[in-house]
Amino acid sequence: MKILIACGGTSGHINPAIAIAREFRSRRPDTQFLFIGTANHLEADLVPRAGFEMKSIDISGMSRKHSLSSVKHNIDTVRKYISAVRTVKAYIREFQPDVAVGTGGYVSAPVMKAACSMGIKTVIHEQNAFAGFVTRMLAPQVDRVLLSFPLARPLNVSEDKVCVVGNPVRREFTQISRQQARAELGIAEHDTVILSCGGSLGARSVNDAFCSMVRQSVKDGLMIHYHAAGREYDRVMSELYDISDNDRIRVSEYIYNMPQIMAAADMVIARSGAGTVTELAACGRASVLIPSPNVTDNHQYYNAKVFADKGAAILMQENDLDGKKLYDCVKDAVFDAAVICDMERAARSLYNPRTNEDIFRIIEQLCG
Repeated sequence: MKILIACGGTSGHINPAIAIAREFRSRRPDTQFLFIGTANHLEADLVPRAGFEMKSIDISGMSRKHSLSSVKHNIDTVRKYISAVRTVKAYIREFQPDVAVGTGGYVSAPVMKAACSMGIKTVIHEQNAFAGFVTRMLAPQVDRVLLSFPLARPLNVSEDKVCVVGNPVRREFTQISRQQARAELGIAEHDTVILSCGGSLGARSVNDAFCSMVRQSVKDGLMIHYHAAGREYDRVMSELYDISDNDRIRVSEYIYNMPQIMAAADMVIARSGAGTVTELAACGRASVLIPSPNVTDNHQYYNAKVFADKGAAILMQENDLDGKKLYDCVKDAVFDAAVICDMERAARSLYNPRTNEDIFRIIEQLCG
């Protein structure tokens, strides 16, 4: 079987695509893959790093702002889209895929459009409870629409085309124990480890809160911190210039061994994108979730609320975020064994261990 996969932009779109490919590789080792993404975003690093071939297209997202510059940007985006569809058709003629799979983001639009127009079987996966623009646009054209959650606003397609399967996650999140992860990282069993990140691109408010929080933490000496600063790495390191060499602070731009560090952590501070909350559930980790207010339909808030209502997470709105409050919140929870145990149990209850297998079966059946 040959599978064409479109993904890009953020790890929330890229990691599910990689998880799907790895599931096929483990079950059908002869499967061939070709990923399509952009050359200047995270997929250009993560996809080859995962061991898959990727070809690039030049495409950008639409701007929702009302300004002259946005109009010019959108005209350029339409031009890029038309050119990208032609490029993808050439890739398809060369690769001859049996099925094309899109996991969201603007990269998926020209890829899935080209595949549909050439009679290729097509599947799209939507990670969030509110379907994005690309999913809404493609849903009537593709053969199958796979969802992580029942949608708050149903798509205008027949019910037999849609299936709620959950969000695919890399197997590593379920295969590494806390003890194994700590042994590999050289962390003692009695140490308290906090993992924090603001999403794959970083988030200024989360980074600012981390910088403030970690200064108090260093004084107390109670925790080890792993933090992914994203594209604000240089600014964060500049803010922490006087304590950056402290061995209890480990800041990086992007955490490539996230399953290992999440398994080793006692608590996670993060945005609440669909990919992140699924990884937390798969790993069974307590968390403080800080929804981004700058996303379509405020979908991160609803993701976080599901976890908070279940008792798996503490929901902290961005307008309430500051370093001292965050530090006190984490400290109160993480040193109460009963609280952490209950939160971990609740997180695990929100994970569907059959998601990857279900997606594999649906794609396999679609291809006959």
